[in-house]
Amino acid sequence: MSASQEHEVRLGRRTVVTGVGAVGVAAVLTACGNSKDTGGSDAVEPAAEGGPGGSGVLAKTTDIPEGGGKIFADQGVVVTQPKAGEFKAFSSKCTHQGCAVSSVSGGAIICPCHGSKFDAATGEVAGGPAPKPLPAASIKVEGDSIMLAS
Repeated sequence: MSASQEHEVRLGRRTVVTGVGAVGVAAVLTACGNSKDTGGSDAVEPAAEGGPGGSGVLAKTTDIPEGGGKIFADQGVVVTQPKAGEFKAFSSKCTHQGCAVSSVSGGAIICPCHGSKFDAATGEVAGGPAPKPLPAASIKVEGDSIMLAS
């Protein structure tokens, strides 16, 4: 094989290796960017109907189970009903490393990343590595509708 032919083979191999590497990186980035961790739960809800200029209703009061809650990923909030007729809302972003919480169970808001748990009534840390409580979010209840407060 002449020097010029050998050079062409190396460039071909480099091109292939570079291309395969780029495809691998793209696949990883696509997987990370499109994943929504629901933790195997149906507690994560799509965006509220209406949005800006729409009805603005996040949920009906009957959508939030007593002693439990629902996560509204698009709005970044979790709404709980610790006692009948009492509704609370908190950021759905864990204070440990910013993962999205995945479910509300047994009176706790649960983060799947490192096991942090937050009290569903207060947002206070109930377990795990989270250093601070979940920040409260403003909601208003009008009739049977729950809305994010402005």
